[in-house]
Amino acid sequence: MIKAQDYLRDIEMLAADFGLTYYPVQFEEVPPNFMTEVAVYGLPVRMPHWSFGVRYIYHAIQHRMGGSHIFEVVFPGNPGHAYLANTNSPVENILIAAHVLGHADFSRNNQLFQKVHDQVGAHIVEQAAAHAFRIREAIERFGQLRVERVLDAALSLEQYIDVDKPLSRPLYQQESRNHQTSKTHHGSEQNSFKNRFDALPGGNQAVITRTEAQPAAALPPYPEHDLLWFLAHYAPNMEDWERDIFLAVREESYYFHPVFSCQIMNEGWASYWHARLLREADFLSSDHFVEAMKTHSDVVRPYADENHVALSINPYHLGYRMWEHIHENYGMQTARQMMETEDDFSFIRNYLDDSLARELNLFHYEERRNGEICINNSDLPSLHDALLKDKYNFGAPHIAISEICSDGTLVLRHEHHIDGRGLDLQVAKKVLEYIQSIWRRPVKLLTIDGRGNEEAISVG
Repeated sequence: MIKAQDYLRDIEMLAADFGLTYYPVQFEEVPPNFMTEVAVYGLPVRMPHWSFGVRYIYHAIQHRMGGSHIFEVVFPGNPGHAYLANTNSPVENILIAAHVLGHADFSRNNQLFQKVHDQVGAHIVEQAAAHAFRIREAIERFGQLRVERVLDAALSLEQYIDVDKPLSRPLYQQESRNHQTSKTHHGSEQNSFKNRFDALPGGNQAVITRTEAQPAAALPPYPEHDLLWFLAHYAPNMEDWERDIFLAVREESYYFHPVFSCQIMNEGWASYWHARLLREADFLSSDHFVEAMKTHSDVVRPYADENHVALSINPYHLGYRMWEHIHENYGMQTARQMMETEDDFSFIRNYLDDSLARELNLFHYEERRNGEICINNSDLPSLHDALLKDKYNFGAPHIAISEICSDGTLVLRHEHHIDGRGLDLQVAKKVLEYIQSIWRRPVKLLTIDGRGNEEAISVG
């Protein structure tokens, strides 16, 4: 009987012949329920929180209804980790092994992945397990309810990081001093801010020295988009274990940034290479090759089923066809240069042209209020925007911390002009309640109503 591991070395040698380079990958076969858990949590071991359980139930129901089949889950790193469902057939696992090597080549050589891995580290699986261990320790010390409230706040903001700034960034510079960004300075600035905060009306009326009473630089000195970072360092009454949770969530969000921003490219690259490697795999029998390519066709098909066109894009299909087109027209060397330097935003805008969009039968559509769908086949920029709109800012509305008022109120502003994305006010108010539980003073969000007039949502 055929066994996937018998062919793994042959596939690796074939990949090396084509110039694929990657960190070692550790393969492990696991039960389907563990696969679902890994896919939902995003990592094999992660901080405990009820929201992951909700997602697990949803995905488990989808799987039982035939709406999804998780063949593998891959975690880039050095080494990389690949989990394969033990219900896969051996031939499916041969294709999946080739697919995983494509992912490993992408994450090893793409500049965005490398930039993030240089900051976060190459052992995110172990780091996430350490985060989970520390949070369980916090639960034992402070109780499930207190820790869960902090996790509620941190995870509600997991999309709000600023990837244009490094993971390890210094605190704001005081205008009155030429600060160094040492650890000692960081603590000094935090203490100075806490003293000024406590001196606000209703705070701890501490005695302030002449130096501390001098006018201080505004906080934040510019609109701050990294909400997790700001709250972790400037919420004046946050305890160390609470800060640790916020920074752990932030670190994991940085890790997921390239996964999210390169999904179409990455899945397409892995699909292109699993198909090409299997076509060149003369060690496979014709029957096994046909079975493997049938699985390939199921993975990269553009349709929801045999009779309906999908109104959402299968990233495997779009990415695969684009890489196939690029390899055929520009060659492997140019394709690799694109893989190394692009993300989904530049990839779609630069290389999905009119002819390829028509060939793939892609179109932009809008749903009217009466339920009718209006299709536009000729507006390429709108098609690009439609494909990418859910990727901006992790798919979340643009929110920035704009100021701290004299009474300690934290003011956030909805930057709706950036992408035109609106707010679910009920969700927004709940998130503000989470923030207020950490800030421990009033919190206000400035946004606009349906008529474009400014509207304020306040909590506390």
